[in-house]
Amino acid sequence: MLGGVSRPESEDRTPTFGLLLGLIVTLSAVVAYSAYITFQISGLRKVQTELVDRNRKDSLQLLRIQNDLNLLAVAMRDMIDNDEHYPLTAWSAQFERIRTDLDDAMRREEGLAATSRTPDQRAYLGREMTQFWDAVDRVFALARDGKEKAAREQIQLSLQARQAALSTAVARLLVQNSESEEQAGQRIVQIYNRVQWQVYVFLAATLAAILLTGLSLIRWIRHLFARMAKLSEQRSELAQKLIATQESTLLYISRELHDEFGQILTAMGSMLGRAGSHAPEGSPLRADLQEVRQIAQETLDRVRTLSQALHPVMLDEAGLESALDWYIPTVERQTGITLCYEKQGEPFPVGGSAGVHIYRVLQEALNNVTRHSGTTRAAVRLRYRPTALELEVEDHGVGFSENFPRKGIGLVAMRERAELMGGQIAFSRPTAGGTLVCLTVPREKAESNGKEDHSPAGG
Repeated sequence: MLGGVSRPESEDRTPTFGLLLGLIVTLSAVVAYSAYITFQISGLRKVQTELVDRNRKDSLQLLRIQNDLNLLAVAMRDMIDNDEHYPLTAWSAQFERIRTDLDDAMRREEGLAATSRTPDQRAYLGREMTQFWDAVDRVFALARDGKEKAAREQIQLSLQARQAALSTAVARLLVQNSESEEQAGQRIVQIYNRVQWQVYVFLAATLAAILLTGLSLIRWIRHLFARMAKLSEQRSELAQKLIATQESTLLYISRELHDEFGQILTAMGSMLGRAGSHAPEGSPLRADLQEVRQIAQETLDRVRTLSQALHPVMLDEAGLESALDWYIPTVERQTGITLCYEKQGEPFPVGGSAGVHIYRVLQEALNNVTRHSGTTRAAVRLRYRPTALELEVEDHGVGFSENFPRKGIGLVAMRERAELMGGQIAFSRPTAGGTLVCLTVPREKAESNGKEDHSPAGG
């Protein structure tokens, strides 16, 4: 609580918690979505590698088996329809080659068989193939025993039927692989569609989170700027009151010194003069009175000089230009610094609070030249522009970079006075080194401020 008024708690809250929460939610969404996408891609890769590619390789082996079975069918047809009565044992070498290739194809196909195939389906093809080759062995055994007719009957009655059953089973497995591959393709399309939809959802959620966070940030920034503007306005009001109080106090002290102490010292000088005239000529008392009267006069001069320094009377009576014409030579005499004073343009009246502010800015600038620049020369330029009044103080001493008090209270007061007049003040370093102070006051502000006045403290 300050001055009996407590600030609302909402003004003390900061957006840190809300922004951190939004950031955590956004990052969590990104992590969760990344994990989800990784899982979907992993599933997609599994479908492609374990189903599609595996089914394709399995189908190639089934086609190889089917081709070998077709070769066996052709060989058996030739064995039955042979008009030249070649012995059946002549085909044994061809059957052995086909059998070797079939065994290799069956072994490879067994390792690539689709996981969706049942154990009975897996065992059926191998069992039928074993029975077929057992029948082949019996046929060639009959042929070797000279029973060609019985062997051909076994081919017609048993081998061709078993070969046809094997071909049908292999064709069925090929169809099943084609169906599995088609289903896998549909699953891949579904995964792609699901991922695409999730991308849109995640993008919308991310944009919404970014939008909410951005709006919250904008709201807090606007709130912060509003508070800063309010504080700046309060600071300006406080600075204006402090400067006004300072000026009124200095004016009151200046008038008290000039009027009260001046009158007292003047009366003392007159009384000492009359007392000295009554003393005998050449007496020690008359010399002492004369000396005391001289001290009183010197004290009166010092009081008047101090009164002028606190608040020049001619600033109110004759205006800014006359006050500067008096003040600048006074500074030269007191400090020993040579000041080159230049005036340009058509003068217009500036007085009151504007004149006081400009005078104080010049006073502070010359104080900085005297205390910090280390130079013996400086320039003061007063320019009357059609739209503004410009005041420049330039020296080629130490400057800002070494010993100039950039953050001193004097510079703060100079900026405050410039703002109170609606003007601008700039501190720069000339090319030749040193410091350049440039004050610019709009003409209408100078003239309108010139109508104001400072009432002495204590009224």
